[in-house]
Amino acid sequence: MLVACLLMAYGGLHAASITVRTDQPGAKLNPGMWGVFFEDVNFGADGGLYAELVKNRSFEFPDALMGWKEIPANVGKLSIATNAPFNPANPHYLRITSEGKAVSGAANEGFRGMGVAQDEKYDFSAQVRVDSGSPMLEVQLVDADGKILAAGKIAKLADDWAERKVTLRPEATAQKAHLNILIENGGVVDVDMVSLFPRKTWKNRPGGLRADMVQLLAALRPGFMRFPGGCIVEGHTLTNRYQWKTTIGPLAERKLIMNRWNDEFKHRPTPDYYQSFGLGFFEYFQLCEDIRAQPLPILNCGMACQFNSGELVPLDQLDPYIQDALDLIEFANGPVTSAWGAKRAALGHPQPFNLEMLGVGNEQWDQQYIDRYARFHQVLKAKHPEIKLVSAAGPSPDGQHFQFAWSKLRELKADIVDEHCYAKPDWFYNNTHRYDNYDRNGPTVFFGEYAAQSDKVASVNNRNNLECALAEAACMTGLERNGDVVRMASYAPLFAHTEGWQWRPGLIWVDNLRSYGTPSYYVQKMFANNPGDVLLPVQLETGGPEKLFASASRDNTSVILKVVNGGGASVTTWLDFAGAKRIASPARTLTLSGGSAQDENSFAEPEKIFPVDSELVITAPQFNYNFPANSLTVLRVKVTN
Repeated sequence: MLVACLLMAYGGLHAASITVRTDQPGAKLNPGMWGVFFEDVNFGADGGLYAELVKNRSFEFPDALMGWKEIPANVGKLSIATNAPFNPANPHYLRITSEGKAVSGAANEGFRGMGVAQDEKYDFSAQVRVDSGSPMLEVQLVDADGKILAAGKIAKLADDWAERKVTLRPEATAQKAHLNILIENGGVVDVDMVSLFPRKTWKNRPGGLRADMVQLLAALRPGFMRFPGGCIVEGHTLTNRYQWKTTIGPLAERKLIMNRWNDEFKHRPTPDYYQSFGLGFFEYFQLCEDIRAQPLPILNCGMACQFNSGELVPLDQLDPYIQDALDLIEFANGPVTSAWGAKRAALGHPQPFNLEMLGVGNEQWDQQYIDRYARFHQVLKAKHPEIKLVSAAGPSPDGQHFQFAWSKLRELKADIVDEHCYAKPDWFYNNTHRYDNYDRNGPTVFFGEYAAQSDKVASVNNRNNLECALAEAACMTGLERNGDVVRMASYAPLFAHTEGWQWRPGLIWVDNLRSYGTPSYYVQKMFANNPGDVLLPVQLETGGPEKLFASASRDNTSVILKVVNGGGASVTTWLDFAGAKRIASPARTLTLSGGSAQDENSFAEPEKIFPVDSELVITAPQFNYNFPANSLTVLRVKVTN
């Protein structure tokens, strides 16, 4: 009665109360519960995280000149050759012919252009061989209007393959620059493995990753990173599947394949989308180490995508796929005296990567998956019981495929089951209690792919608005409240290029120079940066239609309360930190909110929806707090029991 009276004094709002039992610590939370899921979709790797600016650098696209054009146009001076290539693994190279004093060459368009910044350094390199004459090479960075931003010359070219380099420093910033390679003094020149990298990459590694994109990942403090996908693990067919062993070692030996998102959606075709594997398994492990995330690699289980060909490896021919998994564990964790541990050491990392989890398949379903997973499970558990295996429950969060997978995986005593869900915001609001009654004695859950869809799944009209972010946050309170059975969760997809996307929404949007986090990004960050060590019981009561959702945890210093108000009006709520003898002031609040549920961030307003950190003066363990409309709030309160 006292609570109701107190609340009625605040403008007649519906009575609401949240009670946190600060003296009743529950299950331990996985400190790495909130992670990220990386897939090379939406130009996530090539043209995105992998900082290479040259598209089709080794001329191995089926259309070997895709991304390149002649300078001047239509003179017929470019051809593709394969005789005595630089590396047999990438046998095609470009031959440029220049006659007399005429200057001719090739231009590369980059990935929807090349983003270059004024006065920054860009390192050009290529394998070059002279076939005839005494030519000289000029390399240029040119903006969309034809203005030369930077140029450098390479002389004394040899008649054997040799790497030649020059550093370019543009005099102006350009979003849509391109690269020219020109031949002077006449002659015939062969060119391969053409590359242009910003000098400033993540940790300034040559040939590395885009620093701004990795910084956004690091700021999330993800507990794990799942890679390399997703559907690209499967491939349209098994021939086009992802094979980790072809993604390590010298770049010239990494064999390009078509990205399965190249033609997956007829409404968003991307015919120039291929995987160069400059970002390969070694780089993924290295990135995980950099951002202190547990690596979670996913391997093909002998099945191509069931939405495409559904091609299967016969069960009696599955051994090479299982051996790939065994070799990967050795590559990640083995001593330098082992075959694959030695390969890791040769790449510059003698210390193990401390792999603890491995995914078998992506989102396969039915008996054909169970049969193959069971073979992996039997071998891997016998040889590496320390590795937790992640298994698939299909592409949907319910239905016949889902129920069948769970029944069989329980029988197999699977470690972790991967559930996926893309749905309208209402699904996320309505499923905050989804895991309350899951069996605590069976496999734990990895909510491995999820994102609220403002329109419908895979629609080009989906938006990364605040409404979707708050629906996800509401569901995440349910994941956290059930942190004893839901061990891990990750939003998907992670990155999206504003001119090269196939699937939306996405967590982080980029163009050739800039990047920003969406409201969903900040929801993920607020949860991942405020995890807590153990769960605390929460009782939430409302007196009307409020869309309030809450979860609570504590660490060694604070009680952490997360509250989502998904409604369009603020709600004054009676908070009771029950069991607290004393509460320290001030508390900290972190609030994500907006004027409208349809608000979004953009390149023009990258922080329109952004968490606001502030202090809260309190004098007792019970007090009223006003949760703004359309908001996620994290309260950190120092409590003595």
